Amino acid sequence: MSTLPPEVAALDLKPAADCRYDVVSLGEVMLRLDPGEGRIRTARSFRAWEGGGEYNVARGLRRAFGLRGAIVTALADNEVGRLVEDLILTGGLDTEFVQWRAYDGIGRTVRNGLNFTERGFGVRGAVGVSDRGHTAASQLGPDDVDWDRLFGEYGVRWLHTGGIYAALSETSAETVFAAVTKAKEYGTVVSYDLNYRPSLWKSIGGIDKAREVNRAIAPHIDVMIGNEEDFTASLGFEIEGTDIHGGEELEVDKFAAMIRTAAAEFPNFKVIGTTMRGVRTATINDWGAIAWSPATGVLESIHRPNLEIMDRVGGGDSFASGLVYGLLDGQPLQVALDYGAAHGALAMTTPGDTTMVTKAEVLKLAGGGSARVDR
Repeated sequence: MSTLPPEVAALDLKPAADCRYDVVSLGEVMLRLDPGEGRIRTARSFRAWEGGGEYNVARGLRRAFGLRGAIVTALADNEVGRLVEDLILTGGLDTEFVQWRAYDGIGRTVRNGLNFTERGFGVRGAVGVSDRGHTAASQLGPDDVDWDRLFGEYGVRWLHTGGIYAALSETSAETVFAAVTKAKEYGTVVSYDLNYRPSLWKSIGGIDKAREVNRAIAPHIDVMIGNEEDFTASLGFEIEGTDIHGGEELEVDKFAAMIRTAAAEFPNFKVIGTTMRGVRTATINDWGAIAWSPATGVLESIHRPNLEIMDRVGGGDSFASGLVYGLLDGQPLQVALDYGAAHGALAMTTPGDTTMVTKAEVLKLAGGGSARVDR
């Protein structure tokens, strides 16, 4: 008889000994150019990081939690692509499934994605400017990856992908669908972060296209992640009296009702997780999270009002990686949820998209630890 909590046992995770990878992410990895405390429009220098919604989750699981990970993506074979590769290698992910595309010298047909991001401060919100048209990752097709080798020969315990990558092109949506269906064929658990971005969908059909794509993918997902706007825009589940673009602070009970509605329509969802953010200023947010499973119902994480933030980008991805780590570790959903909320909070205290914290720091904060000096 399994000693795992029922919500974890329901995921039917493959044994680690049978798999080369604990986690694999499918998504685009961009070069983030960060003006630091300044503004993009007046910057004279930028700090270079790598980042991407799906990638950040696998990297967090590797760097903060010590799991074995890989990234499935594509890069244009030039100096910028090789810089991104170097950053991925520093992050500890296996690059065997990075596809390289010949560069034409000017980027007419293929290029690497750039993401200019300023952090914001106080009443000035964060600003992101993506430059990612015609990228190698957006052209990665469903037949370009040897899925049978990845999920069958090598073995993967957990696949993570999401709505940002699915929105890049018709091809990327097809690639996501191929990945999640093949993962399920081999018994790999699949998580998906809806991550609705209006700017990515507006030129290819807007919210209607987002719902069409995401609702086609949703029946193949075990762990669905997203905030209230994501569930409304990407899947069409409305919360009465809430404007998804209005910046309203959402009541937990209202969102919990929407989660139950989503779970009823998609009974394949074994876990649903979401961050709950109340934006006071760009640098002061109320922060918490909730999760649901059939065995537990709706659970709430430790709530952190007036959380001080240095760089909010990647906070949701770090929540996802903390949640996934807890479930892979066989922890009850409540513990995994607190890991996710703590990791997201800590990740937003440092610059860049990706985590700079340790598992020990996450576990300390999740357990109620403070910011007192460790000596």
